[in-house]
Amino acid sequence: MNAERVIVGMSGGVDSSVAALLLRDRGYDVHGLYMFNWDEDEQGYCTAAEDYQDARQVCENLDIPLHKISFAAEYRREVFEVFLADLERGITPNPDVLCNREIKFGHFLNHARRLGARRVATGHYARRRTINGEHHLLRGVDEDKDQSYFLHAVSAEALGHTLFPLGELQKPRVREIALGAGLHVGRKRDSTGICFIGERPFREFIAGHIDTRPGDIQTVDGQTVGRHIGLPFYTLGQRQGLGIGGVRNATDDPWYLAAKDAERNILVVVQGREHPLLYSTTLQTGPVHWINGPPQLPLECSVATRYRQMPAKAVLSADGDGCRVDFALPQWAVTPGQYAVIYQGERCLGGAGITGASPADSGQSLYNSARSQPRGD
Repeated sequence: MNAERVIVGMSGGVDSSVAALLLRDRGYDVHGLYMFNWDEDEQGYCTAAEDYQDARQVCENLDIPLHKISFAAEYRREVFEVFLADLERGITPNPDVLCNREIKFGHFLNHARRLGARRVATGHYARRRTINGEHHLLRGVDEDKDQSYFLHAVSAEALGHTLFPLGELQKPRVREIALGAGLHVGRKRDSTGICFIGERPFREFIAGHIDTRPGDIQTVDGQTVGRHIGLPFYTLGQRQGLGIGGVRNATDDPWYLAAKDAERNILVVVQGREHPLLYSTTLQTGPVHWINGPPQLPLECSVATRYRQMPAKAVLSADGDGCRVDFALPQWAVTPGQYAVIYQGERCLGGAGITGASPADSGQSLYNSARSQPRGD
């Protein structure tokens, strides 16, 4: 009887390498597939060529075939152009969510089928469980590496064809497995940042793709305390890189970015990480992607507003085309353009783009009253 073929998305890193190793040892007919998703690297910041060679060497060591394909055109159209458009609107996008939905669990999955596989696998720290025919996304066991936040927009259908071999493992154990198998990537450092930017300076890269306007940095009271080089280069909660020096009548507490005023092209800053304007009790979202269909609302749940944040207790209620999230406790630097990802226990229900948030001192949170509302039929 022929073994089931699985195509593993190989990145040249330790996680995908161990995913391939584990599946091979479980008896699958494992093939690797390396995806080239970016085709500009005039200054040598991209490591795709080196990463491909690492993936090739790993596949040789594991005695499995390695395929390669370029999705650069699809990535530019479906991820990068959306990323730039969001920056120009003054919000802070997260392209990894779109990359997973459109590329890794869209085009990659379709190409794997052309290579004769029904399933794909990745090195993500997440889990999938099938219950009564429904495919559920669960948080990875390693809380520090859990990547369900980035996977919340993947369809249930795609999840049903996906294996996550690392979901039950801690990262140190993954490195141990790689080194024990003699894989040279066992000590390779994890990649960081946005894939198409690599190690290059973010501001330098973005300046070459969108037009920006300098403007004032002001306090809540309207006092100008500095100049910014363009709204797209900044994100809420930012401390470094604001360039604010000594300010008359101000304390020595550090400055933080509390708001972007796109209409006036102004950054609003406050002093101290605990300033109430940095905290929100309520946020609004765009349309929600529900992995297994919408639940009854209002919904008691927990919500993460950024990667590596433990989901916080909240109530979700309908609000126009999106949802309103009321938190039990104020959340720090809730940022439009990022995602509100919804959980019940270890299960990820889905998520939505954040469109706005209310400061904690505005008195607008309806957490307690929302909890007491009857659920709709």
